[in-house]
Amino acid sequence: MAIQGPIPVSFEQVFPHGCYIVGEVEQVKDFTASANGRTVYAKDKTTGEPVWQVAVMDADPTVKAGQKTVTVKILADVQPVPPASLPGLPFVPVEFDGMTVTPYVAQNTGRLAWSIRARTMRAPRAAAPAAPGKNTTTTSKEIAA
Repeated sequence: MAIQGPIPVSFEQVFPHGCYIVGEVEQVKDFTASANGRTVYAKDKTTGEPVWQVAVMDADPTVKAGQKTVTVKILADVQPVPPASLPGLPFVPVEFDGMTVTPYVAQNTGRLAWSIRARTMRAPRAAAPAAPGKNTTTTSKEIAA
């Protein structure tokens, strides 16, 4: 098979309606290497960089309630800092760059699932105005979990 390792994707493919941070940025623990009260943190197998994670809520209105919140893992030498919160919003909007997905079979359900990774997170860019007469509505996720 020609595809080996993580599959590069754009933010818009994964979150066409955007997403919001709903948790803290935390360093991922390596439960296999941690023992006797000593915590070992995960490092990316390819780059050796520390792995961080943040829970985000998918803003796609068609996503089932149980699938709205997903974890995005970020590879970075230092803890990523979320964008500043916006007045009047209960959650912080965020976008990710350098995204990849890796398919796997979830042990608890036996179904296909996706591990989502990114290189950086940032505040969303302002949306470009749509050209007159163009329909820019996304009707389905290109990548569904």
